[in-house]
Amino acid sequence: MRQIVTGSIATDHLMVFPGRFTEQLVQGKLDKVSLSFLVDELEIHRGGIAANVAFGLARLGLRPILVGSVGADFAGYRAWLEAHDVDTRHVRVSGSLHTARFLCTTDADNNQIASFYAGAMNEARHIDLAAILRSERDADVVLICPDDPDAMLRHTQACRDCAVPFAADPSQQIARMDGTDLRRLVDGARYLFTNEYERALLIRKTGWDTGQLLRRVGAWVTTTGPDGAVVESATQPAVSVPAAALRQAVDPTGAGDAFRAGFLAGIAHGLGHQGAARLGCTMAALVMETSGTQEYQFQPEEFLARISGSYGSGAAAEMAARIGLTLPA
Repeated sequence: MRQIVTGSIATDHLMVFPGRFTEQLVQGKLDKVSLSFLVDELEIHRGGIAANVAFGLARLGLRPILVGSVGADFAGYRAWLEAHDVDTRHVRVSGSLHTARFLCTTDADNNQIASFYAGAMNEARHIDLAAILRSERDADVVLICPDDPDAMLRHTQACRDCAVPFAADPSQQIARMDGTDLRRLVDGARYLFTNEYERALLIRKTGWDTGQLLRRVGAWVTTTGPDGAVVESATQPAVSVPAAALRQAVDPTGAGDAFRAGFLAGIAHGLGHQGAARLGCTMAALVMETSGTQEYQFQPEEFLARISGSYGSGAAAEMAARIGLTLPA
């Protein structure tokens, strides 16, 4: 079975501010903020939420299909993804706009201030996902990542029309979309992904409380930063999984994307909610220890050793058997 990942494909411009954003804010003057942060570092990496998730799925032995809209400057990025087992046949190339850009500054407390230039992503609404689903009949699930909001809604409806399960990951677009559209986006999702802040904002904007949302999705996966993740459903007890052991914190950008890749790969391999969340947390740790969202090294034996160290040898043995990796000697 295949996973289809829809959403943003972008170039990340990642900067590091050695101080703290909060120390630059003046009480009583927040209605007229005018700040410039002198950063120490600038790194440019391949990114975009959908591309990051697809890359992570491929690292875990799957062959995901990436669907999104890019500019003519995508050729080198396409070659990178294809070389790492991501299927890019259904990526749409704009005739006039550049591939999206994500600009993010991280401070000493891992707080982030970011801007996103959508560029060619604005044309994602022209992608006919229903036609793609008809041509890719082995699709097991479609992940709807942040994208042009109209595209997200069209993709969700295409999944319903084609009776293909979908997972909703509205994240950054929760702030932009209104309650009516958010309800359309998440209703009926097999999986709903948010972090803690997005969870609270989604509840407020949809007008649905936790119980109502749980009755409308198969499972709600909430990442909780250093505390790990919680998986809830209306029919089963909640599953809480602690974060994987972190060797060093370099950059949190893309950790949530890696978690989603690990979780969906775990589900695809039959690990269940707890095993999938553990796999997701371990993938997130790899990204947090690396600058760049697709620059981490995935070594199967070392990866399983990390799972064993964080969750026990039994968890590592189950993942090895399910995913087809070799346990370290």
